Amino acid sequence: MQIGTLLLIKDKFDPRIPTKTQHIPPLINATPITQVTPEPDQPTNSEDFSQTTVSEPAPNLLPDSSVSEASTSGQVYQPSALRWTKDHPIDQVLGNPSSGVLKLDANLVTPQKRTIIGSKWIFRNKLDEIGTIIRNKALLVAQGYWQEEGIDYDETFASIARLEAIRLFLAFAAHMNFKVFQMDIKNAFLNGKLNEEVYVAQPPGFVDPKFPDHVYKLNKALYGLKQAPRAWYDTLSTFLLSKGFVRGKIDSTLFLKKYPKHILLVQIYVDDIIFRSTNPKLCEKFELLMKSEYKMSMMGELTFFLGLQIKQSKKGIFINQGKYVHEMLKKFDLTSCTPMKTPMAPPLSLDKDSKGKPVDVTLYRGMIGSLLYLTASRPDIMYSTCLCARYQAEPKKSHLTAVKRIFRYLKGTPNLGLWYSKDSGFDLTAYSDSDFAGCKIDRKSTTGGCHLLGGKLVSWTSKKQNSVSTSTTKAEYVAEGICCAQVLWLRNQLQDYDIQLSKIPIYCDNTSAIAIANNPVLHSKTKHIEVRYHFIRDHVMNGDIELHFVPTEYQLVDLFTKPLDLTRMKFIRTNSC
Repeated sequence: MQIGTLLLIKDKFDPRIPTKTQHIPPLINATPITQVTPEPDQPTNSEDFSQTTVSEPAPNLLPDSSVSEASTSGQVYQPSALRWTKDHPIDQVLGNPSSGVLKLDANLVTPQKRTIIGSKWIFRNKLDEIGTIIRNKALLVAQGYWQEEGIDYDETFASIARLEAIRLFLAFAAHMNFKVFQMDIKNAFLNGKLNEEVYVAQPPGFVDPKFPDHVYKLNKALYGLKQAPRAWYDTLSTFLLSKGFVRGKIDSTLFLKKYPKHILLVQIYVDDIIFRSTNPKLCEKFELLMKSEYKMSMMGELTFFLGLQIKQSKKGIFINQGKYVHEMLKKFDLTSCTPMKTPMAPPLSLDKDSKGKPVDVTLYRGMIGSLLYLTASRPDIMYSTCLCARYQAEPKKSHLTAVKRIFRYLKGTPNLGLWYSKDSGFDLTAYSDSDFAGCKIDRKSTTGGCHLLGGKLVSWTSKKQNSVSTSTTKAEYVAEGICCAQVLWLRNQLQDYDIQLSKIPIYCDNTSAIAIANNPVLHSKTKHIEVRYHFIRDHVMNGDIELHFVPTEYQLVDLFTKPLDLTRMKFIRTNSC
């Protein structure tokens, strides 16, 4: 990957790009041109760089004799003896190459009436799992909001692993009793190859004073570009597939490499990679393979991933977000609040409260967003958080009080999480349940479901149904269909792990809903149910799933459909989490 040279625009220079910079020695040879004065009606973005431009000029690391005389050909002098690394020639670096902040990949081209995208610097501190600053980072990003669809980019979507897939990955690791390791690709997006012509302005503070009208044409992506995530995923997946890996059939971020007696599994989340194998030597080979292609850091045993604190031991894996809980309490000034034993007190009394006192919408939505992120490892607050999230449009004091109660509950239980035991098997089971007309505004029911692999809770849901149910049976039947869909996704996902499952049990506490699913005959009492919920009948007939009755006292999904008292909550937490 080479640092690109500047290029000359023969058309009018984009006036949005600032050109006032420090004087640094020219590092390329080209004929100087006159700068074009911005037109009065064109806005400028000089304020965007007022706080991010480099205040000190970068030192010239090349002797004066290293730069040849100017010529009209625009050729760049590249001394073979002076190299920063094998990929970054010093003579093409603007500024101090030892800082490692400028890593563009571009070449010298003359664009024809193309959008010139601005760039700016982002400075931030990188923290570890306990909040200690471990690195100060300076990142050059493109101002992608200047890009035009169809010209500067086409496809932007990039596959990202679902949290259920991450928990499934860890549950399988606990079952197989082997360690999970983590690596991080440095400047991952800068490795993504671009298929479109993209032109970016010179970095603020590093503009060549003799050639201020030159810009970069990127060969590889830059942070901030709309297509950067997709370009990186395409580049990484192409590399892994060329080395014998196979992409997962359902999860496109899972890559596998099978050997006669062993298997290597790799899970990707943007630039973070977790991997494991039944043979430790295969993990070492994979590490060397990635280091041969990308600049990366090996982080050893997985301990912190996507905000999840992960503790691996010989008995299993424990997942929690204790650090994040303390950060939330500090952020919303609730560190000194009185702890509560449950997130919401029964019976349910929360409604629209039209006559209530309005509260700060920004504060309320910020608290809800923080709680939703926490549900990645805390299923016990899933229902109460989703219920409070329904009132984000016009939150009232009663709603804010309910949200604060959830925080008070977290104050007393900051370190609760998910425990994946080693000796609990790996059979897939599911529980389905629903309340009836629980929402006091539109009288819609709430669907709840949870899915366990050998007692390890890997997936759960608490969601208001799309239509109003006319009976408890219909509400339960709709919940069964939603639960069945998730079961089929998990079953297909497990096929990538060489686990074949059939007749997967789904437990429900409504015998009428079970009878409807087992009976393919359409009768008058079910004609009003939408067709898309009847697909569960086909899977029952094909033997993919089986429906079983479970007494209400053993129904684990009550945690996701209604407020519970302390005794009931402790029972469910003990048997599911």
